[in-house]
Amino acid sequence: MGKKLEGNGFWESSRIIIPEHREGILRLMKEEQRRSKPELDDQETRLIERALIDSYNRRTEVTVAVFDPFDDTTMTGVVTSVNTARREVKLSRGEDDFSWIKLEDIISVNV
Repeated sequence: MGKKLEGNGFWESSRIIIPEHREGILRLMKEEQRRSKPELDDQETRLIERALIDSYNRRTEVTVAVFDPFDDTTMTGVVTSVNTARREVKLSRGEDDFSWIKLEDIISVNV
């Protein structure tokens, strides 16, 4: 009985748990790892926007860190289009490889 009370022993040793419950528990455990988006101050936001505009004007490559609740992603490419109405930039990584990225999801830019 002592091992059932340690760690995840209760669920792993139980023979009556149905797969739907197990999946629900695993989904809940993953949701607990969710992070909140960091708040950027105005100066940092302006620096990000300036780096994106410079990449667009000069056709220079930038590395963009995009927020994700579980794991941030980094993309490297050239800003080829800016949609001010939707507040998005088009980051081209090759001939037919591009992504539209929302400005609000960008947490850092490296030139």
